[in-house]
Amino acid sequence: MDAVVKFTSQSQGRDRIFRATQYACALSIYLLRNNTDRKDLVAKLQSLESNISAGRKLLRLGNTANSIVAAKQTMKLSDRVLCLCLTAANINRALYFICDNVLWARNVGLIRSIDKERWSIHAFRYYLFSLVMNLTRDLYVISQLMMHKVRDNRFKWKMNQHLKECPEVAEVTIPELDALVFLLLETLRSEPTVALDTVKNICDLFIPLDKLGIYKSSAGVVGFCGFISSLIGILTFARSTLRIKP
Repeated sequence: MDAVVKFTSQSQGRDRIFRATQYACALSIYLLRNNTDRKDLVAKLQSLESNISAGRKLLRLGNTANSIVAAKQTMKLSDRVLCLCLTAANINRALYFICDNVLWARNVGLIRSIDKERWSIHAFRYYLFSLVMNLTRDLYVISQLMMHKVRDNRFKWKMNQHLKECPEVAEVTIPELDALVFLLLETLRSEPTVALDTVKNICDLFIPLDKLGIYKSSAGVVGFCGFISSLIGILTFARSTLRIKP
């Protein structure tokens, strides 16, 4: 109970719960869209999703400053690749939150003389760039971990045993490809922080791709991916040991 109270008392924890609820509503609306007996429920879910979305925009008003501070910290990283990827991701995230704050001000009537559609497109572009840079970081970390495992004699023995025990796989596919897949899966299994962050970023990627029209998905796919990434976000926030660093 103490862990739940601590989690919900933090703004980021509440935002993750609201995000999961928002995308759960979107997924439910998609699944119930053709059910004529559930029209009232669908209407309530649509209203709930809209209210949660508006509430989350209000909670994110201070996130621009957090992203700028994070960018300053990542600029000090000694690894040049991590420094570039994470700093670029944080800068684009800060720009996304600026656009998001302007859209919130437009929705509540504080600003009227802006093109809402244009600012929304800019917001999702910055969001997409941020995700791409985070995914690049994930791939870089995975490649570094794979190279480290390849130099491990114990892992070489384990991989050789795997290839010997699966001769039917080697006959059908390229042995080197099977070894590479085995190496990748073992790397992700041994480093759950990287695996979770990669899955989260891949799921989130469908949202701006759909909004920008680059890769159109159904509302169900967007809702499902958003819900899964939100659950991973809740898990990694609740358990710091599962959070990728830096």
